[in-house]
Amino acid sequence: MKKKSFAIVLSGCGVYDGAEIHEAVFTMLAIDQQGADYQLFAPNISQMHVVDHLSGNPTKESRNVLVEAARIARGKITSLAEYKAQSYDGLIFPGGFGVAKNLCTFALEGTNCAVDPIVEQAITETHKASKPIGALCISPVLIAKVLQKVDVTIGTDKETAEAILAFGATHSKTNHGEVVVDRKNKIVTTPCYMLDSTIKQIYDGAFNLVEKVMELS
Repeated sequence: MKKKSFAIVLSGCGVYDGAEIHEAVFTMLAIDQQGADYQLFAPNISQMHVVDHLSGNPTKESRNVLVEAARIARGKITSLAEYKAQSYDGLIFPGGFGVAKNLCTFALEGTNCAVDPIVEQAITETHKASKPIGALCISPVLIAKVLQKVDVTIGTDKETAEAILAFGATHSKTNHGEVVVDRKNKIVTTPCYMLDSTIKQIYDGAFNLVEKVMELS
């Protein structure tokens, strides 16, 4: 039997301006542990800004999302423009502020945000192909913005949940490691670092999400 294969979309490297590294690595680990393969992708675009992760302050640097995400991927990563839904069994988005800053403009514009066209295409193409989409942490906001009538979770954050409702989606409150499965739309979400979490709780969320995504694929 052919192994299942999943596409993982990264938004850079580092929680404050890119992909959340723990969530990204645990997603890869969970896929491997559950007997499947993965391919990493990132859009070939400039980051909104660069943040010094020691001080937490923005710098005057300019960096590329694909180039930075290649750090997590150990260089084995592909431009998201080359993603084809028919080649994979599902699509997964780890979190990190890069989702809200680079993949879309939610961090700056809230409910008026725009989604990068290549990112939107990947989501809509996967959904139309009736293949599952997983989203960790803040990433469910991205899915809600694009697909609208879906059921997702970001944990318990009231302001973000209200934004999800404004997009036309529904939100369910969840705790550590819990997932919300929208079986009709094949969407699986989990809060991860949207809650004050330990690294073990992040692993639990990633593993549980991947397990459900694989069930739907």
